[in-house]
Amino acid sequence: MSERFVRTLDLPVPVEILWAFHARPDAFALLQPPWEASEVIELPRSLEVGARARLRTRVGPLWVVIEAEHVAYEEGRSFTDRMLRGPFRAWTHEHRCEPTPGGSRLTDAIDYEVPLGALGRIVGGPMVARRLDRMFAYRHEVTRRECLAMAAATS
Repeated sequence: MSERFVRTLDLPVPVEILWAFHARPDAFALLQPPWEASEVIELPRSLEVGARARLRTRVGPLWVVIEAEHVAYEEGRSFTDRMLRGPFRAWTHEHRCEPTPGGSRLTDAIDYEVPLGALGRIVGGPMVARRLDRMFAYRHEVTRRECLAMAAATS
């Protein structure tokens, strides 16, 4: 049974700046929270279909390699990655960038399935939800900071 996590961020910058931030070669590394014991092994070469990212992260006492591949791409609007290897039974993350009257909106939507079925949902489900909430609060703060800096640099 899949779970769904969605978090949105409204920004007072054009959608082109929001997209440009995500397309930066350093964006993936910047978005890794400092409290997460993780190491980027391979940065995605682009946001396009087929690009892969790999990182090594700690899950409890174990180190786990997470590998994700971009499986959908719409220039300037969205890209989606799917976990090929990692701690979840399933993980698909859509990043959607949309123009709004006051600027732009980022929506991160993740469909995921914890391992071990019902037991995994009972034991790990609340922990995963808290971890995602904290992680995406951080990621959206970094996105806000970087996009505002990029907008200021272009004005």
